[in-house]
Amino acid sequence: MIKVTRLNNTTLWVNPHLIESAEETPDLVITLITGKKIVIKENIEEIKKKIIEYRKSLGFFNNEI
Repeated sequence: MIKVTRLNNTTLWVNPHLIESAEETPDLVITLITGKKIVIKENIEEIKKKIIEYRKSLGFFNNEI
């Protein structure tokens, strides 16, 4: 799981395998495969780095993120 920060400064752990899309509007809106949307403070580059680190920790890495 990756740690993200909501706009009200609370933290949330998200399973990156459930992320369907991410859109900067200018805040980053993550849409999960369930349809739930989460607005977070991090930008897309930070989230990409967190996902890559998470996948490395599992022994799986795909450069095409």
